[in-house]
Amino acid sequence: MMRPTSFRSAKVALVHYWLVSMRGGERVLEGLLDLFPGADVFTHVYDPARMSEKIRAAHVRETFIGRLPGARKHYQKYLPLMPMALEELDLRAYDLVISSESGPAKGVITRPDALHLCYCHSPMRYLWDHYPDYKASAGRLSRMAMPAMFHRLRQWDVSSASRVDGIIANSSFIARRVRKVWGREAAVVHPPVAVEEFRPSAQVTGRYLWVSQMTPYKRADLALEAFNRLGVPALMVGDGEMFKSISARAGPNVEVRRRLSFAELQEAYATCRALVFTPEEDFGIVPVEANAAGRPVIAYGRGGVTDSIVDGKTGLFFRDQTADALCEAMNRFEQWLPRFRAEDATANAARFSREAFAAGFLAALDTCSQRQMQQVA
Repeated sequence: MMRPTSFRSAKVALVHYWLVSMRGGERVLEGLLDLFPGADVFTHVYDPARMSEKIRAAHVRETFIGRLPGARKHYQKYLPLMPMALEELDLRAYDLVISSESGPAKGVITRPDALHLCYCHSPMRYLWDHYPDYKASAGRLSRMAMPAMFHRLRQWDVSSASRVDGIIANSSFIARRVRKVWGREAAVVHPPVAVEEFRPSAQVTGRYLWVSQMTPYKRADLALEAFNRLGVPALMVGDGEMFKSISARAGPNVEVRRRLSFAELQEAYATCRALVFTPEEDFGIVPVEANAAGRPVIAYGRGGVTDSIVDGKTGLFFRDQTADALCEAMNRFEQWLPRFRAEDATANAARFSREAFAAGFLAALDTCSQRQMQQVA
């Protein structure tokens, strides 16, 4: 049995769903590698060319999913095989297993005396509350297969959650989802944000900012409609299947860019009038980055943003995910803006630093280990 003081000397395995792009989940994996630099990483599919230097420096192993035809591009088509792939991993050598869950990751089999802690970005959305959206967007054959296939996957998802010794959720919103679908309680430790890389600017412009992937659930269309309707200057940044339609519909007041360099992004945050944030996210790093740059956020007030933005102090919420509600919030924002203080925003963002993540994660790990020891005693 591993004692709390022996975390640093433990043999550690990090299990991450797939490594094909650098997003919030991969930033958490980097934070875990900082805490456990000798850890081995296991994942279904690994594309080193798209990973950070820190992840490439780790010892990364794929499940058999990575050896299947076209896996790097079409990995999600192999979802029904991923539970089996996880259970085939031999983790007997590891004292501490940390699964990073958003796709299938937590279902590994560990030694009886090993400690398994799951950091949950979200239970698999396509199995649960987002299932109708995914089914509606699938092809005809996939729609026919999904009911039976996903029913079995939901059963496995719930049963595999019982194998985990402790669960950490990335927000209060996800902790509620964990309780709803897995019947487990979760501690909340927010993901690490590189807040020190953003600084306020004295040169604030009148231009609103929207930053995200241009996929349907991010609701770029809602932001664009509000910008067009109000005629305000705006910059929209993001790539995805909606990019062409957003670009075609943008009025002369709206600039649309696929991407910015990091220096350009830092400047865009620091000089914008406000960040407009339209999706319901599990956590949402973008609003924290905007606050770190000293700017307020106008956000749809559901999901993880209710943890990260203080309504009426570091931003304003709108309650309905509609253009009418967003326009009303932007008009209300103009009346509220003189009361906004950049120092409140930067102080708020500091709560989500990499140091805060490390301290919170180790505290949760210590609690989980002590609970396990008490159960064995």
